[in-house]
Amino acid sequence: MNVTPLVDVVLVLLIIFMVVVPMLNKAAHIELPSIFNTDEEPKGKTDPFTLSFTTDGRMYFEQEELDADTFETRLVQALEREPTRRLILRADRAAPYGKVRKLFATCQKIGFPGISLSVNELKELK
Repeated sequence: MNVTPLVDVVLVLLIIFMVVVPMLNKAAHIELPSIFNTDEEPKGKTDPFTLSFTTDGRMYFEQEELDADTFETRLVQALEREPTRRLILRADRAAPYGKVRKLFATCQKIGFPGISLSVNELKELK
């Protein structure tokens, strides 16, 4: 029995899934700042929440866009539902530092057990 056609079909399906799956992530497009010696990916029993902040001031909690009036209550609700989950703050590298710091302070005030800033690893100086 010739299995070559079967292998061809499986490889085509694999390529299709490799292209489509990254497109399914509907989170905000953010260009993260880069640093040397990044920490390894957090490993724990539960994945942390993700809060994204774009250069134009839009905020996304997981994939849900939040407005400035309701984001704090949405974060409090999420923390009450799952009090042991940490938070990862993803802010675009061009976002104003003062606004990112204010957002970080708000998350601390809400009481998340840990807040991390998401960055990319910098391999060499440009």
